[in-house]
Amino acid sequence: MFRSSPYGWTSQYLLGFFFTYGVYLPFWALWFAHLGVDASDIGLLLGLGFGVRCLANLVLTPRIHKVEHLIPALRWFTLAGLIGCVLYIFCGGSLWALTAVTILFNLAAGPVIPISDALANHYAKDGHLDYGRTRLWGSIAFIAGSTVVGILAAEYGANVIPWVAISGLAVALVLSMRTPVIAPREDEHHDLPRPALMDMLKDSSVMRFLFIVALLQGSHAAYYSFSAIYWKDVGYSEAIIGYLWSFSVVAEVGVFALSKRIFAGWSVSGMFRLAAMGVLLRWGVTATMTELPLLVVAQAMHGITFAAAHLAAIRYIQHAKSNQMVALQALYNALPLGAFMALMTALSGWLYGLWGANLFWLMAAMAIPVLLMKIEAKPHGSAHLSSQNPAPQKSQDSHKAVIES
Repeated sequence: MFRSSPYGWTSQYLLGFFFTYGVYLPFWALWFAHLGVDASDIGLLLGLGFGVRCLANLVLTPRIHKVEHLIPALRWFTLAGLIGCVLYIFCGGSLWALTAVTILFNLAAGPVIPISDALANHYAKDGHLDYGRTRLWGSIAFIAGSTVVGILAAEYGANVIPWVAISGLAVALVLSMRTPVIAPREDEHHDLPRPALMDMLKDSSVMRFLFIVALLQGSHAAYYSFSAIYWKDVGYSEAIIGYLWSFSVVAEVGVFALSKRIFAGWSVSGMFRLAAMGVLLRWGVTATMTELPLLVVAQAMHGITFAAAHLAAIRYIQHAKSNQMVALQALYNALPLGAFMALMTALSGWLYGLWGANLFWLMAAMAIPVLLMKIEAKPHGSAHLSSQNPAPQKSQDSHKAVIES
């Protein structure tokens, strides 16, 4: 019971962590509002969280470039995140205390996603697991977290929200203490140093990749931060809001589970264009419709707007050398999912007070540049790494061949 397969260890760790993430993303703003924090300050706090995660992923995450260090790092970051989550309970409505704990919590939680993705990528390269089928357990846990906290908050009030989050991190920490039967080890490029992030940012292909995913994933900023408040204002209960969030991740799970079959013949550029079409349609519907059936349809598009874009990004990253994968994963989480998301979240807090639901039109418009950009993928070996069990890549420049203008 103290040892597990690579698939078992990774998927079960994701169960615990993403259960907490399923509480944090949709309901942390609602909990802040319950404490008496106004909308603009909520936007700043949540934006600060994204900014801190960006900093953590630029400074802390790339230092863990050896795969042997991935699992110990996950244990320490999970412990620190759990401590931060507990401290939230003692903040009350103090904006300064909430700010301090937000910094601590996100410094710890920020690196977990890129490190766990890098671990899954490493095992996928060696044929020990399928990334899509492993990552879907995180999505299932997200559904469980958002559903459970919605039901409990509706029954007992918003004070239960941080306690539910604590339970998920505690489970993740306990599960992380086990040892995989196949420990992650370098099988190539073991003598290469940690790559410099600034050198990677000089690569035009990497910059184009980061710009695309920034627009696609950044378009979710208003949804992550203010959809719960918006839907509550139009009359939906916390339970219904939790179900809506859960249903979006059901769609995400379906795409992850069937990724090998769905995207077997797709290029990375085609997957990004599909995600852009979904962004345009989903946020347009969210901005104009509040009827529950239409919201359900919009939430079903999460499998396109998030999952397809994420799988395309992972496919790109998996073409890198072993010592570059964590660095690319760090850049992906730090810049598009960190810095840009922080900017868009803070902006959303200000614009939601001015525009209300019309804010979602801005999110929809972010898809237009992606649709208009010339994105071409060059043919290369192992083209569908995110949905299959790939062999290790030998080419030093293969990650550059995925997206070029």
